[in-house]
Amino acid sequence: MKRNKTLALTVLAITLSLALCINAAFAKTIRLSLNHIFPASHFVHTRLMTGFAADLEKATDGRLKIDVFPGATLLKPAETYEGVVTGTADISHGITGYTRGRFLVMEACDISGIPFSSAAASTMVTVDVIKKFKPKEYDDTKLLMVNSVGPGCLFTKKKINSLDDLKDMRIRATGSTVNSIKALGAIPVAMPNNDTYEALSKGIVDGNIGPPEMLKGWKQADVTDYITIMPPVYNSIMYVVMNLDKWNSLPKDIQEIVDNVSSGWSLKSGQIWDDEQKRNGIDYGISQGMEMVRLQDSDYEKGQKLMQPIIDDYIARMDKKGINAKEIIEFVKEKSAEYSQKYPSTY
Repeated sequence: MKRNKTLALTVLAITLSLALCINAAFAKTIRLSLNHIFPASHFVHTRLMTGFAADLEKATDGRLKIDVFPGATLLKPAETYEGVVTGTADISHGITGYTRGRFLVMEACDISGIPFSSAAASTMVTVDVIKKFKPKEYDDTKLLMVNSVGPGCLFTKKKINSLDDLKDMRIRATGSTVNSIKALGAIPVAMPNNDTYEALSKGIVDGNIGPPEMLKGWKQADVTDYITIMPPVYNSIMYVVMNLDKWNSLPKDIQEIVDNVSSGWSLKSGQIWDDEQKRNGIDYGISQGMEMVRLQDSDYEKGQKLMQPIIDDYIARMDKKGINAKEIIEFVKEKSAEYSQKYPSTY
């Protein structure tokens, strides 16, 4: 009787020990690095990336721990995608326009010439394009979410009264905006936004085209005097991707949680961009003494017509690669009109 009791206690002890080991292994914290190029003071860090990381940690009850590295600490702007593929960072936020030719289908989402009202609107167009056309350009990573920054403005020291005033001005531009700046008669100067403040302050460029949040987030209100609302020449699509091996190593239940959290963050990030564009973009610039300029309707009509050859060229280039770009462009136009009604402009 005593022997049976001892045996039972021994079995119980072993069972409890195994259970504790299994639970400890199950609850082990998985640490992941997340890179982005924005300064630590910028809202992409303080609101988007740290907010996204916090939601992942909370939803997994702390089983995931995301270490967020701002300011291109781990990867330079042009390396954000390939650096995740090779594992230099586990996760990275990046900008498609910094690696032109890498994201062929996604070019249709930030191409010049298609008007849309807001970052939220353009973000949801991008989400729908991915769902419908399933572009292969993300296949060597795990795509977590995408977002758009919304319509861009032109920031200059010289007042722009009409599109004709842009002739021969040197304007910092990236991605498809390079061609639209050329179409407007200006001279595009390609550079990462990290270098733009100094270029503006030294007169290396005469202006920058981009989202209004740059006025505070990148301190460009300090070196420019005018905010010009432009025709549809600028948009920028961003992504957050994870290293595929790292993704595949995660437990299935963690993968499901990450998918659920990420799916809600695309629209949320677009709405945060819209909020920042108004408060820390347009409103901030005006509070610093900048003047807001709206061109004549004829300039907006002229600008949109000047962008059409860019769309035509994109369709022709993609056709040669076997991509039905005409169908994608028509879908983007249709969705842009739909979502622009649902998510109107904030400025």
